[in-house]
Amino acid sequence: MTLPLYETLRPSKLDQIVGQDHLVGDKGLISGIIASKNPMSLLLWGPPGCGKTTIARLYIKAFDAETLSISPVSHSIQDIKKLLESRRKAPLLAQKPLIVFVDEIHRFNKAQQDVFLPHLENGSLLLIGATTENPSFSINDALLSRLQVLTLQPLQNEHLKQIIERCCSSYHLQITDDAKKMIIHSSSKDARHLCNLLQNCKLFEKGPITAEVLEAITSKRFPRYDKNADEHYNCISCFHKSIRSSDADAALYYLARMLGAGEEPEYLARRMLRMASEDIGLADPNATRVAMDAWDTFKRLGSPEGELALAQCAIYLALSPKSNASYVAYKKALKHAKETATEPLPKHLLNSPTKFMKQEGYGKGYVYDHDTEEGCSSQRCFPDHVEEVNYYAPKERGFERDMQKRMRYFKQIKKNLRLNLNQR
Repeated sequence: MTLPLYETLRPSKLDQIVGQDHLVGDKGLISGIIASKNPMSLLLWGPPGCGKTTIARLYIKAFDAETLSISPVSHSIQDIKKLLESRRKAPLLAQKPLIVFVDEIHRFNKAQQDVFLPHLENGSLLLIGATTENPSFSINDALLSRLQVLTLQPLQNEHLKQIIERCCSSYHLQITDDAKKMIIHSSSKDARHLCNLLQNCKLFEKGPITAEVLEAITSKRFPRYDKNADEHYNCISCFHKSIRSSDADAALYYLARMLGAGEEPEYLARRMLRMASEDIGLADPNATRVAMDAWDTFKRLGSPEGELALAQCAIYLALSPKSNASYVAYKKALKHAKETATEPLPKHLLNSPTKFMKQEGYGKGYVYDHDTEEGCSSQRCFPDHVEEVNYYAPKERGFERDMQKRMRYFKQIKKNLRLNLNQR
């Protein structure tokens, strides 16, 4: 049976681990504990595929101890009790310390986690736990107080690139730069997932792995409309674009044509609500209200009386000031958020309801904007490693002129506050 690639590429030394220098580097805590030859119980907390299991295995291997690996998937609490009890009755084995590694320890509920407490108390075992869940919520307080919690960071692109290079070197894979970028992006900063993608590449293609080859392995297929779209799609397209072009007469023509052909009126109401949001936006915030009222009026009156409300809505939307600034801003934000979805959230903006979370720095340095003289602080709200981007660019039309003034006002306040801070 062939081992998964992530197992064959798993580091055999601490200095081969990427992205966790604060733990396994020369001055890292794990390195320091190993150098002291005085093991302690640990809880490794971090996202999937960041190296928790690898670090745990190398940490345990560094000490002359009996080891026991437990998984909530394959071991019940009764199994664990029997294992610990059988070891207690074996005095020769008990001469060596016992280190128990529990992967995904959060899968044991808080009551089940108590099984380890008496053995930690009497010193008969050391516990190494690994979890992707916030320990404040997933580990019971008694157990948490007996473990040293170590936080692992998400892997960055440069770390994932190093893993790809190791794979290419070990397995003589040729991967183009574009394909490497796609693999890194598809991995969601999970080294295990990345290795699985690489293994699929290795099995799928003997030649160079290109972006096209990778797409054949990873991409999903989406249904496409027939190129010869029927009258339904053609007419709604003309209706939408007539409103966007501020042609009220053409909009009324296509509305009448569709209703006359038996189009579902509520479908048209729903489409106009979308137009109010997509093509008018904050240039006239009242447009969405008009569209909702027209929809509601039609539902109350039905045909043909309610169709007049749809016609009035079409005229109002066509003659409203247009702006797709909020639509464009959202699309940009959506793309940026997808690209940086695994970046840690800014700790100063997080709530800290538990003592552990406060120790981890949650909420530290947060400024309550209402307490400032301007009602606005200069604090950064994007994640630490995410570039601050201006998505929204209001148009000089309708109500968006006021939105533009507000944006300038707040940006100037923040700029002045940051300038004052830098001068202190």
